[in-house]
Amino acid sequence: MIIVHGTKKLLAKLIIDDDGHLPLLPRSQHLAESAGADVSPLSGWHANFLTIQRRNCVLLVHDETRFPLFIPALTKPDLAELDWWFGDALMNTLLKCNASQVQLDTVAAHLSRLSFDSDCDRSVQGTMNQMAQDAEYSLYHHGVHVAEITGHRLAAWLADRPCTVKGRKNAVWPVKAFLQLLDGLPRAIQSPVPVLQRETVLPGNIVNLLEFRKKNK
Repeated sequence: MIIVHGTKKLLAKLIIDDDGHLPLLPRSQHLAESAGADVSPLSGWHANFLTIQRRNCVLLVHDETRFPLFIPALTKPDLAELDWWFGDALMNTLLKCNASQVQLDTVAAHLSRLSFDSDCDRSVQGTMNQMAQDAEYSLYHHGVHVAEITGHRLAAWLADRPCTVKGRKNAVWPVKAFLQLLDGLPRAIQSPVPVLQRETVLPGNIVNLLEFRKKNK
């Protein structure tokens, strides 16, 4: 499992069980089958629910590296599938950050179901709040409608900047720190994933997570 520390605002929008898990839906079924109850080395994120241009968005920040994910224009059914959206955002944001094939394989191998709690680290929350303000300003400044983007490029932009972290002398560059983290993880054997029910045509610079895992297992 991947532990996510959610704000009260986000947790109020989610339907989770006593273990902090979202409902197990078809697109996330393979995550439960492959990961079990072990904590993934990708674990440790903070997440907040944002309303931007009257659209529901979720911003996540990795605790250790401050690497961000931005998932825009979510509907209520989308929030129930946040397990899947998390993996999709992580893979595609890393693609925008020029992650190597080995690094993408590593992420795909260690993806798991999300487990939400209400714990909070003020330092990470401070980074998350700053990134939320920067994201909203960037959209406004460039005249971009949040419903018309995937959020991957915006998250990559947020990741490519220094972040001050309480207790650390030097600033952290999220993209560099997260890629270094991936380089230190073992390459796990990936479990089979279900075949897509229908063909999905995507631009060449966007990864379809299920197809990626099927081709690289």
